[in-house]
Amino acid sequence: MDFYYQLFLYLSIFYISLYLLFLVFRKKSSSPNLPPGKKGWPIIGESLDFVGAAKSGCPEKFINDRTAKYSPEVFRTSLLGEDMAVFCGASGNKFLFSGQDKYITTWWPSSMKKLLLLEFLKPEALQHYIPIMDSMTREHLESDWSPYKEVKVFPLTKNYTFALACRLFMNIKDPQVVSKFADPFARIAPGFTSVPINISGTPFSKAVEGGKVIRQELLNIIRQRTKEISEGKDAKLRDLLSRLLTEADDDGSVYYEMDVSNKIFGLLIASYDTTGTSITVIVNYLASLPHIYEKAYKEQMEIAKSKAAGELLNWDDIRKMKYSWNVTCESMRLTPPAQGAFREAITDFTFAGYTIPKGWKTFWTVYTTHKNPKYFPDPEKFDPSRFEGNGLTPFTYVPFGGGPRMCPGKEYARLEILIFIHNLVTKFKLEKVIPDEKIIYNPSPVPANGLLIRLRPLN
Repeated sequence: MDFYYQLFLYLSIFYISLYLLFLVFRKKSSSPNLPPGKKGWPIIGESLDFVGAAKSGCPEKFINDRTAKYSPEVFRTSLLGEDMAVFCGASGNKFLFSGQDKYITTWWPSSMKKLLLLEFLKPEALQHYIPIMDSMTREHLESDWSPYKEVKVFPLTKNYTFALACRLFMNIKDPQVVSKFADPFARIAPGFTSVPINISGTPFSKAVEGGKVIRQELLNIIRQRTKEISEGKDAKLRDLLSRLLTEADDDGSVYYEMDVSNKIFGLLIASYDTTGTSITVIVNYLASLPHIYEKAYKEQMEIAKSKAAGELLNWDDIRKMKYSWNVTCESMRLTPPAQGAFREAITDFTFAGYTIPKGWKTFWTVYTTHKNPKYFPDPEKFDPSRFEGNGLTPFTYVPFGGGPRMCPGKEYARLEILIFIHNLVTKFKLEKVIPDEKIIYNPSPVPANGLLIRLRPLN
């Protein structure tokens, strides 16, 4: 009896083992051909390597190491708790930018919110705000730069770009109110690319708390403005906030308070972080490269001499700033304000022979094209002439993304940057106090010491 029992037991184990092996091999044989790479640690994946490379001042290292090891077209990783396919090169950019709503859709980690910026940010709408931008830039340089021989550019430009956004979007002029908004915003940026673990003291937790404070303040302002609109007291405001609260959408319904709050919130994030960072990077190059500064100065002085005393800039003046815009583009090629952007696969699809499963997240990055000698010869050289004419290979210069989801704030940033350059170079000569100051990424590029600049007034 014992013999038959043992035989039955052994045969049962044998057949069960065969069945399990069959299931395993069937699963393997039917599994998709995923991109090469590794997921890293449980939950956090390779997020620490990704953030660590950025904070070390070499954010492209994370990408370059993996493209060299796995594939120059697409590789697999895990970031922010998500399976991620990182697309590389111009072909990867083109595929993602042109595949919007066909293969992929916009996706942001729980630590980030990206929102559409509406018609307010189209060039024709922004032209009316050029004099306000010019006036506020003059006031900023006069009050926060002129009294000093040396200034830290990064904190000053962040304060300036944020104050300008508050003025244009919500008609907030009181510096104390602006500061009330800016303080919690300082907690948000470090949480953008942090691991989304909401434990007290973590960057993500601080970002969440900062977001709550800002949203409550925005709701208070929105409710007050709604009251003013109902009482007919906002006739002279007509800023973005009033337009959002009064203009109907395609369905004929008025935006709800939270929708308005989300849109203003997205604009303020962009103004506080990326635009201020971009201006800082440009000032860094202008101060480091005298021959670049001199050409920008010559262009801007021709515009300044054409203006009457006290006359503010207009749209025609902006259109003449071609060299200054080339300088801006080259600055953002070498030191882009953002590393890339996320998408989500809405269906299984194939790229470069690999399958990206539905639900996976994708990431396109500036670092596989911006410094690639195939697209930009002598890539480490600062050369604004690269942007003359239409000589760039498509999908290689992507600081604003591309396709239907290209950053809608591009034109707003362009105006703000060019107006700042005009006022800066016609007022000061610039000299870096720390010539080899390191750039760190958190997640945007930040000078380690705030970019200390020595000012030499021109008049």
